[in-house]
Amino acid sequence: MKKRLLSGLLAALILISLFPAALAVAPNETDAAQVLAALDIMVGDENGNLQLDRSVTRAEFVKMIMATSGVSVGSVTAVSPYPDVSRTYWAAPYVEAAVTAGYVTGYLDGTFRPGNSITLAEAVVMSLRLLGYSSSDFSGAYPAGQMALYRTLELDEGISAGQNDAITRRDAMYLLYNLLTAQNKSGQVYLTSLGYSALTASGEIDTLALINAKMEGPVVMGSSGWQSKIPFDLTGAKVVRDGVTSSSSALTQSDVIYWSKSMRTLWVYTDRNTGSIETIAPNTASPTSVTVAGKTYALETSSAAWALSDLGSYRVGDTVTLLMGRAGGVAAVVSPTQSSASVIGMITAVATSTYTDAKGKDYTANTVTVTATDGNSYSYRSDKTSWKTGTLVRATVSGSSVQLSVLTSASLAGSVNTAGTKLGSYTFASDAEILDVSGKTQAKRIYPSRLAGVKLTDRMVKYYMLNNQGEISRLILSDVTGDLHSYGMLTGISDYSYSISVSVKYTYDIGGISSTLLSDTQYNSAEIGPVQIRYDEGAVDNIVALTELKSITISGNSALCGNASYPLSDTVAVYECKDGDYYLSTLAAVSGGDYTLTGWYDKEPSQGGCVRVIIAD
Repeated sequence: MKKRLLSGLLAALILISLFPAALAVAPNETDAAQVLAALDIMVGDENGNLQLDRSVTRAEFVKMIMATSGVSVGSVTAVSPYPDVSRTYWAAPYVEAAVTAGYVTGYLDGTFRPGNSITLAEAVVMSLRLLGYSSSDFSGAYPAGQMALYRTLELDEGISAGQNDAITRRDAMYLLYNLLTAQNKSGQVYLTSLGYSALTASGEIDTLALINAKMEGPVVMGSSGWQSKIPFDLTGAKVVRDGVTSSSSALTQSDVIYWSKSMRTLWVYTDRNTGSIETIAPNTASPTSVTVAGKTYALETSSAAWALSDLGSYRVGDTVTLLMGRAGGVAAVVSPTQSSASVIGMITAVATSTYTDAKGKDYTANTVTVTATDGNSYSYRSDKTSWKTGTLVRATVSGSSVQLSVLTSASLAGSVNTAGTKLGSYTFASDAEILDVSGKTQAKRIYPSRLAGVKLTDRMVKYYMLNNQGEISRLILSDVTGDLHSYGMLTGISDYSYSISVSVKYTYDIGGISSTLLSDTQYNSAEIGPVQIRYDEGAVDNIVALTELKSITISGNSALCGNASYPLSDTVAVYECKDGDYYLSTLAAVSGGDYTLTGWYDKEPSQGGCVRVIIAD
């Protein structure tokens, strides 16, 4: 009875397959490529090129099928699977394994023809066999039943080849990607049958979760034997450093590195925190967290736990640098001299903290937090109590102690070229670190490209330093970019009386969240409409009205107004205006519609400004 029902279903599928169908919607190509690379199913050449337009041979597809099966295949075989596939042929182990598993057969003349381009029908048959189907599951002329099931299972999404056409590597990529989310004959999603649970609620592959599962590491650059632990040559490898595409030449001492061999990719993280160890919890026999300069961090690796254990090198009271992993925990613990000889930046916090000495006794000491040109915060104990926020300092590590010294101001003027590679006659070093600061507590790292086309005056540059090649290696700016501030809508200004005093009540919206400020200060440059909100020392410091650009059009990352072009902020706030009220929206939602767009900018692009707010009417 079961067989007759299945035969009837497949007959219906065959009938459906006789009618032409539109090309199924293609999955995202980048996601498909990343998933197959992470699973070592399809990888690029030595330059990472997937060559998606090239045709696929039968031998190549058999190797992909075996990789998709999850079965480990050796590099050699003792027999020749077919007369035209000798045991020394590169694909012989894969052909032998695929034949043994029943995924593929040769031709009636006894040959395999490994170098022939594989047709879509042949690839579909192998894929369905991987899902548990055999020839006995289909009736009618070959391959009508198989092609009908191929469409029913939506294995055809993104594939352009016809039944008898040779497929490209792009077709193969989509076929195998679709196969991973298809149900096998038993009704189980194929990817989960391989032991992965990286699926979203809608049944799609969660690319991030899958890559996380396949990622290895971490290892710290500069540690003993670090490079030998990465199982591929770093030359030409893809490097993503703090979320930005980079290269292996940019790796520096104490970088925390994760990798995927199949993707030939490194993910590098540079966040670190320096300070004195206050507590190690729950105990030094089995530590799981450490408190440094008032903040508690989870330990992400066994090596970090070892370093802080009673068998390791560090004790309560020692000054250390915590190297942070991609999950925000501690990947490694090193002495400050291992991670950086000195730190340059601005003091953004001063506090009295409680510490615990090696004997378990509490004591208080001054703690100074420095936001450095590398964008990280470093906290140090200091016997000096006169440190003030907003002071530019250098922190130099000597043994287990840290010496803080005030930087001598060094001003500089000139224009940054449009490529963002030179300031006046000086070239930016490849590892240049730039800190933009505002007030006494606001500081943010920026990159040379952010300054492209900006004219810097002496007042805009607070400090710079050159390396041995005469290139700018460190630069501290005075609120050049405006990126430290918040931008949104000022929706109300009114007097507010309480007791015998009168204050000004400001109502504003930032990121869709409405807030109210009662201030004894009247901000004269504040007007109802788009504004810049400046913060310092944890409070609103100023409210400044933005400048209007009427009837703009959006082109890429720019706003065009007449003949003028203004860059868009990476975090431009977009509001739709309806009946006098403003609703947070997105650029995608208001572009290309019946909206009239008005832009609002903080200052001219030559001064570092850009469009911060867009209103769509």
